[in-house]
Amino acid sequence: MTILILGGTGKTGRRIADRLTALGLPVRIGSRSATPAFDWADRSTWPAALDGVTAAYIAYYPDLAFPGAYADVKAFTELAALCGVRKLVLLSGRGEAEAQACEVLVQESGAEWTILRCSWFMQNFSEDFLLGPVREGVIALPAADVPEPFLDVDDIADVAAAALTQDGHAGKLYEMTGPRLLTFGQVAEELSRTTGRRITFVRVPPEEYVAEAVKHGVPQAEAESLCAMFTEILDGRNATVADGVEQALGRPARDFTDFARANAHLWKA
Repeated sequence: MTILILGGTGKTGRRIADRLTALGLPVRIGSRSATPAFDWADRSTWPAALDGVTAAYIAYYPDLAFPGAYADVKAFTELAALCGVRKLVLLSGRGEAEAQACEVLVQESGAEWTILRCSWFMQNFSEDFLLGPVREGVIALPAADVPEPFLDVDDIADVAAAALTQDGHAGKLYEMTGPRLLTFGQVAEELSRTTGRRITFVRVPPEEYVAEAVKHGVPQAEAESLCAMFTEILDGRNATVADGVEQALGRPARDFTDFARANAHLWKA
């Protein structure tokens, strides 16, 4: 009954693994540092990671919108079927044609499936590439003044854990967002109120964002893909709230204010 968590050391994966472990369930972490190792870039690692697995959580690194994702997810789902995996839960993204194509692969895999189609993570501000800018007081991005319903990763973990272990989630596509829309400027205002510091949002040209990211060690191709996500996907197509969290769990999604209060200590350094 082993459950494989791809990206098991990442933002969603480690939270899901913690929840399943607390339930006493056998969990296998899918990461390059695990034993057996799993590496999306090295398909020779996949069979050992899938050996004896009955259910799998699929989180593609760095994102389903990045080049190569479709081919990798196709190969993985085909191998998972051959290995006897009976349940697949896919972390997907809203408004991404490439992500939706990967959803179809999972839906046609022959396994029971659940799709978690998620908006931007609140934890990008507390654990990822926006933590440093928030601490420095300036969030500089090539994003327009378009609202996004930021989603708490803990809500994703709760839904994923339920889908992996409980009945009633097979064949469901949960479109998951936070409960309200916020622009990056409004996020900066919320963080300012919470921390007592002045935090601002500045829109920068795409080429300036890419150059700055590369200067801070982000590979050129990854920086360009991140920039494309800001300039293309954050164009208003996702400026709506969805109720996937409540559909799956019977409770509302967590609000950004609650997230900010819980993580204020991280931004005061």
